[in-house]
Amino acid sequence: MSDVRLRHLARINPPTPAFDRLADHDELTFVPMEAVWPDSRLDLSRRRTKSAVATGYTRFQDGDVLVPKITPTFEAGRSVLIQGLLGGVGAGTTELHVVRPGPDIDPRFLLYAVNTHTFLRLGASEMYGVAGQQRVPDSFLRDLRVRLPSLPEQRRIADFLDAETAHIDRLAAAQRRLAEKLREREALAVEHHLSRVSSHRVRLKNVLLAPPSYGANESAEHDRRDWPRYIRTTDIAEDGSLRESTFASLPPEAARKYMMDDGDLLFVRSGATVGKSFVYEARFGPAAHAGYLIRARVDSSLMHSRLVWYFCQTRNYWQQVSEGTIQATIQNVNAEKYGNLLIPMISRDRQGPTLTALDRMVTKSRTLRRAAGRMLDLLAERRQALITAAVSGRFDVSTTGGRNATDGVPTP
Repeated sequence: MSDVRLRHLARINPPTPAFDRLADHDELTFVPMEAVWPDSRLDLSRRRTKSAVATGYTRFQDGDVLVPKITPTFEAGRSVLIQGLLGGVGAGTTELHVVRPGPDIDPRFLLYAVNTHTFLRLGASEMYGVAGQQRVPDSFLRDLRVRLPSLPEQRRIADFLDAETAHIDRLAAAQRRLAEKLREREALAVEHHLSRVSSHRVRLKNVLLAPPSYGANESAEHDRRDWPRYIRTTDIAEDGSLRESTFASLPPEAARKYMMDDGDLLFVRSGATVGKSFVYEARFGPAAHAGYLIRARVDSSLMHSRLVWYFCQTRNYWQQVSEGTIQATIQNVNAEKYGNLLIPMISRDRQGPTLTALDRMVTKSRTLRRAAGRMLDLLAERRQALITAAVSGRFDVSTTGGRNATDGVPTP
């Protein structure tokens, strides 16, 4: 059995004649990057007219395999075999490579081939561009060597992986539901506790030392630990911490105007994570904030900033953010909207005990949520290991039951 370069098995980023045959007013499926999910979770609900996507978008059709080209989406293994497009045709983000399988390779086998550990590792090593905006070139796909068994064997492998990954995906879906229920329960508990101890509500701007302000509009190409850290949207984790894996810095002169003080709040002002918040603490080291973040400097004599951050985890907060969102090409909440948020006001003598109670409550909840996250990571690792082993021929799928895929992973 020989390895064959992918360009001999599939067309890379080919034209899509079916798109050209549509009338300008005809609708088709639109797939932005955020709609491309791993484990067959693909959102095909969006629609655009042909005229709206005639330029500046990638075109594809049913049966194509879509491979993200940009970091970190590529490394996340978010390639998909696309089916069920409106009229069989779609358009989407330019951050996708289109791979159209030929007669010698089964589309499902091709999808699994571009979800192996080997493929993702080699692709990451071929990326080009500046940090945070690196992309996989189409030459990597064209030159990729694919182990090519016979078509009947490809289909046996795909059938086996369809069944086994579906089982893993069901386990993962149950873990995601558990994590979401824990998050919802945590938010409700925090909201209930704050409502019990607060005396009234005030505008956020009424407990600030200055109006909310925007950050620096600088590129983040530096990685010097002796310079101030440059905090961007991607650096803020869901649990309120900073990701070390995305560290970037600013030259001191560029950072000076945007330096953070202990207790400063940051709010994401646009994009998919609009509304996400963060409390900066001096222990993180000197730092400045980026332009897509809004800084709110709380007057510590009036309110502890972490209490405000706890409020930002509640349904009431997210409802206010949603109502204040400006619907444009991307969602946006400006500094004035954040300043006008209604937050619970707590007397000074009750703030300390309230923080202690909330810390204890949330610590327990997030211990459970981290356990669910670790299980999801384990399932993802097992899934990829199984795909890699089957596609590479490390075991004969006709004689294995796939038990190694989920060995030791309990059913939720």
